[in-house]
Amino acid sequence: MAVTASTGPARSTTCAQPSGGADGIPLLQLQQPGLCMASLDPDLVIQQTNREFSRQFGTPSAEVCGLNFRDLVHPSVKQPLLRQFSGLIEGKRQLFDTHVVAVRPEESAAFVGSLTAAAVSGDSPQVSAVLIFMRASEKAEDVNVLPARKKLLSDIDARILEGIAAGLSTIHLASRLYLSRQGVEYHVTGLLRKLRVPNRAALVSRAYSMGVLNVGTWPPKVVQDFVK
Repeated sequence: MAVTASTGPARSTTCAQPSGGADGIPLLQLQQPGLCMASLDPDLVIQQTNREFSRQFGTPSAEVCGLNFRDLVHPSVKQPLLRQFSGLIEGKRQLFDTHVVAVRPEESAAFVGSLTAAAVSGDSPQVSAVLIFMRASEKAEDVNVLPARKKLLSDIDARILEGIAAGLSTIHLASRLYLSRQGVEYHVTGLLRKLRVPNRAALVSRAYSMGVLNVGTWPPKVVQDFVK
């Protein structure tokens, strides 16, 4: 069953002018250590947050409210996460749990952890808001996710990384990209050096962990934000 909004007073950190059916949601009164909570409108614009949300993202509530939550989501997980939000808002589901990678508005650090989203219903069957709960699984200083504006790869590097992640051989890559085998190996060596890994398997694993490769897509695809 979807969460139903109420009208009681909320002790959470809120926007100066909150709006939407999530105003006064009792769950936002909770102040559990490490648990970030926020209410979003159906367009995913942040309407309210608790203090932990503002603390984790290093932004006062008055500034984070009004931002679109999609702008805080790292590009590597944005597409699959937005698909799940769409299903929630369209009424196809009432709750989902997923892994999330988010960035602060100035992209100085990343948030990696779990996200639970629940549909909020008002007086009508339509979803009036979305309530999200996030808990970090790693400390910000230990997160090695690249900021979205980090132009790490050339276009040819990106195509080679995608091919390696798809399991293509050097010969196949050379044929597909019109390179010699030596040319492919040259670019692979450069990729190993850039991501500081010893072999191709570690290269793919590190690319996913750093958010360079999109999560939830096949064949593998480099996040375009990282291509020069």
